[in-house]
Amino acid sequence: MINTITDVLGWSFMLAGSAFFVTAALGLLRFPDLYSRLHAVTKTDTLGLGLLALGLALLDPSWRSCLILLLVWMLVMASGAVNCQLLARFNLEQEEGRHGGDGHQTGESDDA
Repeated sequence: MINTITDVLGWSFMLAGSAFFVTAALGLLRFPDLYSRLHAVTKTDTLGLGLLALGLALLDPSWRSCLILLLVWMLVMASGAVNCQLLARFNLEQEEGRHGGDGHQTGESDDA
């Protein structure tokens, strides 16, 4: 009885995690700008992987497997946040470079 409940919960968490990955892919395709896309991908991938890891931990309840899944999830959370920050900062610097850093297009004068 307990094995059936943990199997159903494990597969349910894995299905929910997969659904979050699908919504991340849809957000990547549908959102208009880089910042919205980065937000959609980072948040939903982190939660999706967490749900997948939880489902796998329920299906294979050895401590070693659970610890490895937790470490992988934490590594992905940290690297995803850092990568998102770096991409957003790089894009912002590129936009500021194109506009001269003061909101005007390069080559425009203030007296126009």
